[in-house]
Amino acid sequence: MSRTSALPVTRALPADYLALTKPRITVMVALTAVVGYVMAGPAAGATPRLLACFLGTALVAAGAGCLNMLLERRTDALMRRTANRPIPAGRLTSSEALLFGSGLTASGLLLLSMLVNPLASLVAAITWASYLLAYTPLKTRTSLATLVGAIPGALPPVIGWASARGSLEPGALLLFAILFFWQIPHFLAIAWMYREDYARAGILMLPVLDPEGRITGRQAIANSLALTLVSLLPTAAGMAGPLYFGGALLLGLALTGLAVRAALRRTLGSIRALFGASILYLAALCGLLLVNRV
Repeated sequence: MSRTSALPVTRALPADYLALTKPRITVMVALTAVVGYVMAGPAAGATPRLLACFLGTALVAAGAGCLNMLLERRTDALMRRTANRPIPAGRLTSSEALLFGSGLTASGLLLLSMLVNPLASLVAAITWASYLLAYTPLKTRTSLATLVGAIPGALPPVIGWASARGSLEPGALLLFAILFFWQIPHFLAIAWMYREDYARAGILMLPVLDPEGRITGRQAIANSLALTLVSLLPTAAGMAGPLYFGGALLLGLALTGLAVRAALRRTLGSIRALFGASILYLAALCGLLLVNRV
């Protein structure tokens, strides 16, 4: 008589729940909300409202990350880089992710509504809904999902602006535009690096439909140029001074140069360089905005 033994699934619950929140993305979202707050509000240090803005935005972003992993559990299971995420690996159930993500989202929206203002909570809710209900399902239907996904990705500084002023002005639109155009070369680089994984899961990123990378390269260049131009507008709008202008111009030209290099070479090294530079670009540009605010 044969015997079979099953090894128990290791459940590192704290780490798995943390992984569900996509912590790196959540922190980036919350920090860009802080940039929007500081650019809109008085030149002051940490205030209770700013802290509430940061925490509320982070909770909503974490909730969206959880629910995104829930919705994408089947495609995640098909990709090497995501197959070990908590849900497809079986360390957390769908119901656990649903409860955790819903609780985080509700807590964040309630915190923003009660301790900040209803407009900030509304913009956060729109960000959450457009990410989960528009971008996520479109990823398996059209390569234009990247453009749709750039909308919720660009809204966090608008949450910060609404938190500081309780209203939206053209400055919020400028910050939105900068984040919008930044995301295109950033995410194209990611999709370019992992196009085989995305193809295996049926996710229609542009590099999947453009295996030679010619169209992808042109899009990376065009959006890097658009980003460079848009990033100069805060100085024209009186939101930043000449130091910011010069720094933004140099950063934009450097990013565009790397996009051109990636488009011409189409090697893994050049694509990785574009991806890494996009992260450094955003950090440096936000730093320039904060230190050169007028």
